[in-house]
Amino acid sequence: MNRRQLLASLPAAFTAAGFAAGADSKLRVAVIGHTGRGNYGHGLDTMWLKIPAVEIVAVADADEKGLAAELKKLKVEKGYADYHAMLKEVKPDIVAIGPRHLDQHRDMLLAAIQAGAKGIYIEKPFCRSVAEADEVIAAAEKAGTKIAVAHRNRYHPVLPVIAKLIKEDAIGRVLEMRGRGKEDPRGGSLDLWVLGTHLFNLATYFGGAPQACTATVLQDGRPVTKADVKEGDEGIGALAGNEVHARFELAGGVPVFFDSIQNAGTKEAGFGLQIIGTKGIIDFRIDKEPVAHICAGSPFNPALKEPRQWLPITTAGINQPEPIPNLGAQLASHETAGLDLIAAIKENRAPLIDAVQGRETIEMVSAVFESHRLNGQRVEFPLKTRVNPFTLL
Repeated sequence: MNRRQLLASLPAAFTAAGFAAGADSKLRVAVIGHTGRGNYGHGLDTMWLKIPAVEIVAVADADEKGLAAELKKLKVEKGYADYHAMLKEVKPDIVAIGPRHLDQHRDMLLAAIQAGAKGIYIEKPFCRSVAEADEVIAAAEKAGTKIAVAHRNRYHPVLPVIAKLIKEDAIGRVLEMRGRGKEDPRGGSLDLWVLGTHLFNLATYFGGAPQACTATVLQDGRPVTKADVKEGDEGIGALAGNEVHARFELAGGVPVFFDSIQNAGTKEAGFGLQIIGTKGIIDFRIDKEPVAHICAGSPFNPALKEPRQWLPITTAGINQPEPIPNLGAQLASHETAGLDLIAAIKENRAPLIDAVQGRETIEMVSAVFESHRLNGQRVEFPLKTRVNPFTLL
């Protein structure tokens, strides 16, 4: 079974009798949230209600009112102010780590691993630094814990369809990939962290692992200095810059560019990635359905007589109806990702989006800051600097 077939068949496979039947056969899920400090991410709590193969057995939230509301929402009786106490007492099979604030991820991940969790599903970005990711991955590998990261667009079964179209010359020779964040008030380095990591995870699927990076980070049009560094929002750590321009070399030979400028975006566009070829462009709009469109014709010849159209790409091909029912909802709710994590536990394999890929996206973010710290120098992967480079300015 290939990747597309696996993802297309997961909902049916796991709601069938056998694996999901009977309370005794269900995997036990414990949810960690923190109301007011990252909450429960983008539905990393409610996603498990859609999966009959599991049961939610406990919730931890340091905020008393938040915990009470969450217990009611999930219809769960066991609630804890301290997630350590919950993990020790409940000993769940799967731990959902929902808070978006990054400064909590490393500790929550290690606690879940030490408690014997078989699987962890965690909100992105993965960790605050490459060093933290290294530590978590080493612990998970030693314990045999499967970690899946919530880059939900990478679970989309249309990706191998698009890869096949590219291989079949649908857009000619691929020249480059270009991504932008939402470029709202978070534009610049925060946009790079929060949304750029989604794009990096997508770009490396098509272009291969990052090999090198050159970048510059600006504050109000001038290069960022030590005086600009402050504690970033969402627990990100040392941060600076409201404008980012970066270029990555990927293993496949196609460069990927990422740019973000504060308040330069538009609500109509939002953030996304474009794969630009000599005969056309494939455009991804993140968290939209359909997630990708194609526009045929050279992007460098605007005087073509034929009108150009942006056509949707589905798992059935270009401009075809999507044959998988409710695909967008399954992906948006993380249901597909949760089912894959369960399959990874049962089959003793890595999840489709695992901790190594999570670390890769963090390393790409760090490479941007490291290149800037070194005055735009080309930095190679793996990075020698494993901590946040802004702490070294």
